[in-house]
Amino acid sequence: MALMNILNTINHTLDQEMERDDTIVVYGEDVGHEGGVFRATVGLQKKYGKERCFDSPLAEAGIVGTAIGMAINGLKPIVEIQFSGFILPAVNQIIGHAARMRNRSRGKYHLPMVIRAPYGGGIRALEHHSESIEAMFAHIPGLKVVIPSTPYDTKGLLLAAIRDPDPVLFLEPKRIYRAFKQEVPEEDYTIPIGKAKIVKEGKDVTVVSYGALMPQVNEAVKELEKEGISVEVIDLRTISPIDKDTIINSVKKTGRFVAVHEAVKSFSVSAELISIVNEGAFLYLEAPPTRITGFDITVPLPRGEHHHMIDSARIVAKVKEVVKF
Repeated sequence: MALMNILNTINHTLDQEMERDDTIVVYGEDVGHEGGVFRATVGLQKKYGKERCFDSPLAEAGIVGTAIGMAINGLKPIVEIQFSGFILPAVNQIIGHAARMRNRSRGKYHLPMVIRAPYGGGIRALEHHSESIEAMFAHIPGLKVVIPSTPYDTKGLLLAAIRDPDPVLFLEPKRIYRAFKQEVPEEDYTIPIGKAKIVKEGKDVTVVSYGALMPQVNEAVKELEKEGISVEVIDLRTISPIDKDTIINSVKKTGRFVAVHEAVKSFSVSAELISIVNEGAFLYLEAPPTRITGFDITVPLPRGEHHHMIDSARIVAKVKEVVKF
């Protein structure tokens, strides 16, 4: 076991898997010589050489497009989009080609490739550096979307993503890259993509979240339990595919549901979660399922960003409202 934060874990996992599998190549903007803007790939070029870890041009469409070609021809590319807000030039390659290749070729070709991208706000960054647009990609058949929230889960999910035969978008919660450390096993292990984690069992209300907001949810739960409210906490971990069974079974037990995420409210992951609850556990509900989300606006620039972010007090207030319904 080693104590690692999420960023350390990403670097450790990439290193471990590159050593095990020489078909893996890692690249993106500043990924090679500098080790990435957040230093997630630091040391990999020095250890594995410029042919396996290298810098790309500032061209997201080219980064993903070349990865598709590599994956078809036997390599396992792991590419980095420096910030998730920069991913839009690559949308045609991701949605129009990577996600469709297995279907287009009737199973002849598969694309074992991972697209890593730091996502979300909270670091007082400039425009296009703070987006949470995960729902846009979760809507696309053929593309898996994974979002870890702890160092332990980061390693297990990243290894599963690298070994998956199909493309995986691996969104990293940059706000908590260095927020806390956790014991992470040195040995190899994977966490199934599409399986949520019950972080804490409870009987009064189910709260589902993922990624950067899990620390706020856990903090809120401590306050709620001081007031005698028992909360079942679920970390979604994967938003495509979504673990419907875990959510439905939890709501059948608690009778109440709250989804929490940083992304905008409309047409969001929380909207899908509420539909899942309504379709699978409607007769068990004791209050309307609800959500705590970002506002339907572009993420504010640094001076106003804090108004957009969700804190534990907001979660506490909404959960109390649901429980008292």
